[in-house]
Amino acid sequence: MKKLLAALAALPLALSATACGSNKAAQAPPLAGAAIKGDFTLLDKNGKAVSWNDFDGRYRIVYFGYAYCPDVCPLDVQSMVKGLELFARDKPELAGQVQPIFITIDPERDTPQVIGEFTSAFSDRLIGLTGTPEQIRQAAKGFAAYYARGETNPGGGYLMDHSRAAYLMGRKGEPIALLPVEKDPQAVAAELEKWVS
Repeated sequence: MKKLLAALAALPLALSATACGSNKAAQAPPLAGAAIKGDFTLLDKNGKAVSWNDFDGRYRIVYFGYAYCPDVCPLDVQSMVKGLELFARDKPELAGQVQPIFITIDPERDTPQVIGEFTSAFSDRLIGLTGTPEQIRQAAKGFAAYYARGETNPGGGYLMDHSRAAYLMGRKGEPIALLPVEKDPQAVAAELEKWVS
């Protein structure tokens, strides 16, 4: 979380060109200039290698979480997917150019099959990615995403502590904004409306 906050603190302030009635062309994206980037090759639900560059030309929504998460991840991912669906009702062509991506922070349990089952419960459009612990570390580092394994309980299970953020990235992989998945789908759709064009 400290790394994420540090990356965000380094952002320039987004100033509107005019006090009232400014359009998105006159606004700087909230994450413009942030030291956040994708640079990874991971595995999809079929065990096929997927790299960050495979999404060039499309907007990307990136969320780090894990399939065994009991509460926050499912709620956030549902908000993210439903928000994209709401955006698609008004702007289907633009929404079709947005790729939602779920990257696990628990590669020991989130195999390609597990990650595929998790993501398909929300949307066929949602791509789930996993990899080796080192590959996941590198991917999370690029987004300043924090995660840590909790203590193992008597039954052998454990929880993962992690930062809570859905990153909207641009067609060239540049950071644009954090989507408010902790609010509701309407808030996510409104943010997509601001920045996806």
